[in-house]
Amino acid sequence: MLSGANCHDSRMLAPTLDAVPPIRTGHRGRPRCRPGKLHADKAYDHRRCRQECRARGITSRIARRGLESSIHLGRHRWIVERTFAWLARYRRLTIRYERRANIHLAFTTLACALVCLGQIRRSC
Repeated sequence: MLSGANCHDSRMLAPTLDAVPPIRTGHRGRPRCRPGKLHADKAYDHRRCRQECRARGITSRIARRGLESSIHLGRHRWIVERTFAWLARYRRLTIRYERRANIHLAFTTLACALVCLGQIRRSC
């Protein structure tokens, strides 16, 4: 999901959770509609975020401000940070030059496809 730079990340939690496609678990039957857990840092430590996860049947693992350290999320959080680093190689995405959101989304999708292609080539 795309949003403006002046929009806090926690405001986009609900639209992002709703945009997650169904997950195939390898079991017979209907695919799950939502992920099982959400690991998030302290920026998402709001009652609203926890309620949005609970309403969708998602277990929230959100570090609490002032009480917990975000270091324990490192096992899961590094995947997100690594993906951001891969996308940062494309300068056009690091600094958003496009005014229209659909063009920026197209370039982001293209960059993700190129990252996936690079990973497939590297593994073969």
